[in-house]
Amino acid sequence: MASDPTDRPEQHDDAETRILRRAPLNTGSQPVPESADPATSIIRRHPTGEFPAAAEPATGYLPRAQPIAVGPPHAPRVPARSAIATAVVSILSGWATAVIATNLISGWSATDPLFCVAIGFLAAISAAATIGGLIALLLRRRMGRLLVIVGAAVALLIFAGLFVAGAALPALVYGMPVLPIASIVLALLPETARWGRSG
Repeated sequence: MASDPTDRPEQHDDAETRILRRAPLNTGSQPVPESADPATSIIRRHPTGEFPAAAEPATGYLPRAQPIAVGPPHAPRVPARSAIATAVVSILSGWATAVIATNLISGWSATDPLFCVAIGFLAAISAAATIGGLIALLLRRRMGRLLVIVGAAVALLIFAGLFVAGAALPALVYGMPVLPIASIVLALLPETARWGRSG
């Protein structure tokens, strides 16, 4: 006997029969809507806005570092008046000594050559000591004062030889020994000594 088509179970759409829908678990009073995102273990952070703008770098003028002196403090400045006076008088004394020595050598070379050799030797020593002393004094070396004194003392010996010889000379020449004596006095002043030590 043929089966009645009306007795067969009702044919449903394949899409409806293949999908099994489970009702959401009701853990509270409110059901979870089907359209909500599934629960995951990933914590999602929403952006709070645009990235903050970086602060503009300072473009102002930066002053250059000032140099600082390092070392022991400098001694107070010593005035150079006495040193300058010593140098000037020593130059005049050296010039006067050279003039007198030349006069003695030219006048006594024929009669007493040994005396002329001695005067020439003393004149060379006086010139070397005076020139070296002047340079050392102006460079603030302690040896400068001593050399100036030695040069002036040798110049006094030359003037003494002039008086021993008994030559007839102008009165001005007899006053020239004042220059070496003044050089010695100025070189021995405390202010000149402080000038030499300040270097």
